[in-house]
Amino acid sequence: MLTIAHLSDIHLGQVHRRDAGKRARRRAEQVMAYLDALPGPLDAVLVTGDLADHGLPEEYRQAAEVLASRHPVLTCPGNHDSRAPYRQVLLGEEPTTDPVNRLHQLPGTDVLMLDSSIPEQHDGLLDDATLDWLDAQLGSGRQELPALVAFHHPPVELHVPFVDGIRQFGEERLAQVLYRHPRVAALLCGHAHTSAATTFAGLPVLVAPGVVSTITLPCEGGKGILFDHPPMLAFHVLDGGRLTTHYRVVTD
Repeated sequence: MLTIAHLSDIHLGQVHRRDAGKRARRRAEQVMAYLDALPGPLDAVLVTGDLADHGLPEEYRQAAEVLASRHPVLTCPGNHDSRAPYRQVLLGEEPTTDPVNRLHQLPGTDVLMLDSSIPEQHDGLLDDATLDWLDAQLGSGRQELPALVAFHHPPVELHVPFVDGIRQFGEERLAQVLYRHPRVAALLCGHAHTSAATTFAGLPVLVAPGVVSTITLPCEGGKGILFDHPPMLAFHVLDGGRLTTHYRVVTD
């Protein structure tokens, strides 16, 4: 059995009111302090995109500091991230603009972190090279173990109009890959700034709430992005091939 913490959308460097970026960092630090203070270990902490708000090198230097943890931390880019400085500062690699895709082999599961970002756009797409890479990784290696596939943009509508307009498109191509690999247990994503659960290609889709802010449903009054709600995260417990999710509010 594995336990993974899942957070998203920390948006370091975001300017809100007069905080000049301090608020976003404070909230991200609050969540990471909560995770580091847990009495038990985590198998990993997943951060599904929008680490930075403007994709600047300084924001990734902040991310390296804020996300430092006693637990393994796995990340992927979001629509506010920029691949070249993300690669150079966080990964110590050449600053190319190729998609940032990574396989992480944890005890008991493979976690595939995919890059659904499109440079200079807010909607998402898994390009052909990324889908070919995903197909090859799922079809090789530790076939006896379940796999988790993570990216930033949800591949389905969540009935939040603002988010649905900039979700992941071309999703039928992803579905074709997933249907070939029954060892995938779930899809994990962010982007929506709200905790949500749905299905895609016969699999659970678990959406991590936003750390920096919360987006509300139309039935809640259409208030849009709220900055006064506390940050949240998800805990995913993987037992065999079955995933159970618990959402937590993080307070001071």
